[in-house]
Amino acid sequence: PSGATPAASWITTHNGHPDYLMTAAKANHSDPDKQWLTIDTNPASPHFGRVYAMWTVFVLNPAVIYESHADARPDGTHTDWSTPQVLPSVSGKRWDTYMLPHVTPDGTVWTTTTNNPMQQGFASADISLVWSRNGGATWQGPLPVTKDIMVPTYANTTFREGILNSFATGVAAAGGHFPLYVSYEDQHEGLSNIYLIASFNSGATWTAPILVNDNDRATDSLQPNLHVAPNGTVAVAFYDRRLACPVIGSRDAAGSGIAFDPGTAASPGSPWGRSNYCVNTAIQFYKPDLTPIGHNIRLSRNSWDPQLSAAHPSSISSTTTFIGDYFGIDSGGGY
Repeated sequence: PSGATPAASWITTHNGHPDYLMTAAKANHSDPDKQWLTIDTNPASPHFGRVYAMWTVFVLNPAVIYESHADARPDGTHTDWSTPQVLPSVSGKRWDTYMLPHVTPDGTVWTTTTNNPMQQGFASADISLVWSRNGGATWQGPLPVTKDIMVPTYANTTFREGILNSFATGVAAAGGHFPLYVSYEDQHEGLSNIYLIASFNSGATWTAPILVNDNDRATDSLQPNLHVAPNGTVAVAFYDRRLACPVIGSRDAAGSGIAFDPGTAASPGSPWGRSNYCVNTAIQFYKPDLTPIGHNIRLSRNSWDPQLSAAHPSSISSTTTFIGDYFGIDSGGGY
């Protein structure tokens, strides 16, 4: 309920049962993942207060994408969740994930979907757009957004790619269309770069890609996340590796964690002072028409070592590590 502060006040049941949105009989081959939700907060929308949830079920091969919705009530309860429905995908190429739903002020629900087939070793990806204008009852699409993205393999380190792309919608319509924005990482230039595109005609066409990262040397930029502020400002946050790792005795050394890496500063492969190895967080702002506002800004106080105590997602003997893949940004009240 609104205003509740103790954890015990949170509502966790629906109709006398746990409030499950979906359940999986076997987590090893019906595993729900990449779950995301959005809420229609537009008072003029015919579906004001509707909660839209989306997720991927990895059924060995292929992956299947689902949507379900319910209407929130002022007392904190909600209607029953709708029967989960499969979202549209490209015919004959069903291996979609990474839904990132948003609702424009007219009540239309939009999301991108990313097709990243296992048959190609997850090396190439296409992004499409699907949407619903009737509160999730039916869905349209997919329309192509961009194709043949080269999924990055980051240099010098062992952590793998996370969520490839991000999606956001604008707040002011022009000619009956609200802006749609997509940011993604791509390795066609040899290292991972971040690109930003927009559609100003509901996905019919997209602008040419804009390079987001403005590093002056060849280093990786990765895992973008998009957000549009209430005044229409577009922000792209991302991980950035342009700063060399700290050297012994520097201000940044203690905060980076590299002192705890195996070996010494003189050891082969040591991270001390190394380029394109440590990670920072950066952000770039744009006007609604994608005119840049200034340059990239460093957000993180310290560089950090992605190899330190890195998770091995499949087994402890795996050579691939993981730093996580969910990246958030929000705004409000002018901030």
